[in-house]
Amino acid sequence: MILSDIQQFIADNKRASLADLKLHFRMEGDALRAMLNRLIRKGRISKMAEAKKCGGCHSCNEDSTEIYVWVSPDKSAPVEEPVSANCH
Repeated sequence: MILSDIQQFIADNKRASLADLKLHFRMEGDALRAMLNRLIRKGRISKMAEAKKCGGCHSCNEDSTEIYVWVSPDKSAPVEEPVSANCH
């Protein structure tokens, strides 16, 4: 059931960082990555290219820049929105 919950969470939000998923599902990153990779293989989600960090503050967590996006069922490409260039 957790796999469908993850899929629904990303579908509802259009995209989610690994940090968001860890917080929402209260799971370790490695366990989530295994399930996310399964959804990627099924063509349900896509992993965005690694986001560039601002390089100055060192407060961006790696998990917050690892972003997964929902793949629209009627398109082969993910629904992508521009990632903010601003650091948190």
